[in-house]
Amino acid sequence: MFERHFNERESRVDWSMWLAILGLILIGTAFIYSATSVNETMSLWQRYRDSSLRNFLGWLLRQSYTKQVLAYMLGLVAAGVFCLFDYHRVARWSLVVYWITIVLLIVVLIEGMGGTKKVYGAQRWIDLGFFQFQPSEFAKLSFLLVHANFLSRPVEELRLPSVFFKALGMTILPFLLILKEPDLGSALILLPISLVMMFVAGVPLSYLKRLLGGGGLFLGLLVVDLLFAPSNWRIPLEEYQRERLLVYFGRDFASPNATAAERQRARHRQRDKSQNSEQALISVGSGGLTGKGWRQGTQNALGYLPRSVAHNDFIFSVIAEEKGFLGSVVVLTLYTVILFTGIKIAGQARDRLGRLLAVGVVTMLFGHVFINIGMNIRIMPVTGIPLPLLSYGGTSVLCSLIAAGILQNIYIYRKSY
Repeated sequence: MFERHFNERESRVDWSMWLAILGLILIGTAFIYSATSVNETMSLWQRYRDSSLRNFLGWLLRQSYTKQVLAYMLGLVAAGVFCLFDYHRVARWSLVVYWITIVLLIVVLIEGMGGTKKVYGAQRWIDLGFFQFQPSEFAKLSFLLVHANFLSRPVEELRLPSVFFKALGMTILPFLLILKEPDLGSALILLPISLVMMFVAGVPLSYLKRLLGGGGLFLGLLVVDLLFAPSNWRIPLEEYQRERLLVYFGRDFASPNATAAERQRARHRQRDKSQNSEQALISVGSGGLTGKGWRQGTQNALGYLPRSVAHNDFIFSVIAEEKGFLGSVVVLTLYTVILFTGIKIAGQARDRLGRLLAVGVVTMLFGHVFINIGMNIRIMPVTGIPLPLLSYGGTSVLCSLIAAGILQNIYIYRKSY
């Protein structure tokens, strides 16, 4: 009896998951530093020695890797605080949090009320002066919480069409608002989260099959519309979104009846728009087995992989070039540990709410990893989805660590009745 009690006390923290998270944090810090300071000739020590302490600290706090470390620290604190409360108490506030994020998603669309100006055609951030944050990242977490709480009702109720349509409406509202920013990648992540959670909860398969059929039909029509429909018949898309999809499918930017001059301009534009994905693939392939060495990646150093995206959307390409196939395998192994730990926690959860929360977190993290790495190796279109804990971005890091805190919370209270 004493031994069993001792073992339960020892297993209050899932160390395998947190060691994998720590590994990703260290890798993220090292390669964001590599991606953003590759052209610096002075070392940190030289800069500290040759300037006043105040100037050095001011310079250091402006660096991307310093901001990322601060985001890691804040995220770990937030995850720890989350674990102080049973997830049932948190779930009771899920509807309030959900509507707060809906309001923030509306505010971000209103320039002058907190929403920033459009950057690369998108308006996704709220500027608080001392920092900017992205409500769509928090919307994923709030949706996950409210969806799990809603679906944890008795299975008999889930068979009612009204309950299914309420769950669907709960998904569509943030989906449309995030799509309006526009942020197609973050919006699409909500769909697999919703579908997997509904499947695990016990929503009738007939409902889900119709939903999948409708979604598949819409995507098919979107592709046909994009590739073959005349310009005045096309579904409205932001121009940069349409161009990303044309690059992915290898289609010509020029219309069939374009003049020679228009075709020339379209060809130049197509070459510019496909540069990121092409250079990212070259970076991955050029790393070989063991890579070129930390901070020795020529694709990034020479600017072939644009420095504006190397440390966020294409951080995996930087890692693959500098640490090669073996470095990529290490990253994938760490993510695999986290994802399989999440599946194990879902299986050990004491109730449906805990199981649904864990499944939602695993689906969200898997979606991010699959899409981001997929766009680095050109099996997915470029969507701007960050790689959890590795891509530069404070909001993404914070939400990823809170998601890990949700898994830890479920693990802590898995034997509480």
